[in-house]
Amino acid sequence: MIGKPPGSPPRKGRGAVTNPSGRFEKTRIEPFDDGWGDGASGEPLPSLRTTLTPDAARQVIVRNSSPDVPFDRSINPYRGCEHGCVYCFARPTHSYLGLSPGLDFETKLFFKADAARLLAEELRAPGYRCEVIALGANTDPYQPVERTRRVTRQILEVLSAHDHPVGIVTKSNLVVRDIDILEQMARRNLAQVSISVTTLDRALARTMEPRAPTPERRLLAMRTLSEAGIPTCVLAAPVIPALNDSELEAILEAAADAGAASAGYVLLRLPLELKDLFTEWLEAHVPLRAKHVLNAIRETRGGALYASGFGERMRGTGPYAGLIAQRFEKACRRLQLNRRSVSLDCSRFRCPPRAGDQLDLFDGAAR
Repeated sequence: MIGKPPGSPPRKGRGAVTNPSGRFEKTRIEPFDDGWGDGASGEPLPSLRTTLTPDAARQVIVRNSSPDVPFDRSINPYRGCEHGCVYCFARPTHSYLGLSPGLDFETKLFFKADAARLLAEELRAPGYRCEVIALGANTDPYQPVERTRRVTRQILEVLSAHDHPVGIVTKSNLVVRDIDILEQMARRNLAQVSISVTTLDRALARTMEPRAPTPERRLLAMRTLSEAGIPTCVLAAPVIPALNDSELEAILEAAADAGAASAGYVLLRLPLELKDLFTEWLEAHVPLRAKHVLNAIRETRGGALYASGFGERMRGTGPYAGLIAQRFEKACRRLQLNRRSVSLDCSRFRCPPRAGDQLDLFDGAAR
């Protein structure tokens, strides 16, 4: 575990303030300042190195039956995310690995090196039924390590070869690197890209999502993708009461100006260990507003910091949450967002022939 003495400043370039033990661990580790460390001096703690470990996955398509999401299957090329977004709802998943949802989540990463091969096998399995695959539903498929690992690009190459539709969710302008694949897929109505913009305030973004691209770069990526004919959506996510919710209309307006044709939003979610991690971050970075923000969150969650029930976990409940929903709908109407829904084409799906396959007499593709 990576410790941090109490009272010492947050680590530069990292989102979480501490590295608490995961909820499944039998022991709890609490770092303390004995007077010899950096905590007493107030000096910044040394930077943490990111480690990358192969993930020995046996399959890559993950299925769900949640009524709150518009897809039933997804692929996550990575576990953990170096972007370090303090609000990330995926942080608690690191506990399943015996690691912390705090600093471990953004420094101890895992990548599915064999993802492309496994995906091709799963798509070829007898009885596979094609539906849109969500890429990056949990952790970002275009986080910094993707520049060299290229796992996401290899997955896109497989999906394109199979004429399989994909919906990408990211907060990185690195997605533009793969515009050659996405543009061709979009021409066949097989691709849509959603880009998350949490705030337009660079100072807030720097502390809340320290290793993610700046808001300006994300908006430029939207423009580049939309000009290439790729359906582009903006996700104002997460909307954090009393912290960034005042920016909702400005984010939608900037995205519409950058060519986004659709929009969505998600209210801040604080499941499991994330409640304490986010509270620590508020107290470290915006101490004078921390109590007000937490109280505002409770107003949207029935008095708690989180409610996980289907139908409310994405939008919240109560007057405050209702006002956010009204503002979003009104802004979308004014900006002409969501005028048409994107329905990607699942009917094109075909498995390309392999060496030695007998070609189909009708369309020349091995099924």
